[in-house]
Amino acid sequence: MNLYVSNISQTVKADDLRSLFQGIGNVTSVKIIGDKYTGESRGFGFVDMSNDNDALEAIKKLTNAEVGGKRLVVSKARERTSGY
Repeated sequence: MNLYVSNISQTVKADDLRSLFQGIGNVTSVKIIGDKYTGESRGFGFVDMSNDNDALEAIKKLTNAEVGGKRLVVSKARERTSGY
């Protein structure tokens, strides 16, 4: 299941998120979205977990978890729509 993670601190890197989510279940990929001009984090990203039950557990456990001085918001990612 692909998870949408928002309110990510500028200091948090992809490896930090991987470690956090890996404590709950198997993580297949992590991507923090960066600004295309500056490369700086835009404050959100995606974590893909191989087991749906682990992903649901991650949503419960990590929503409002303080990481890097900010509280994460974790939810199931929506499918991309055509256009944008």
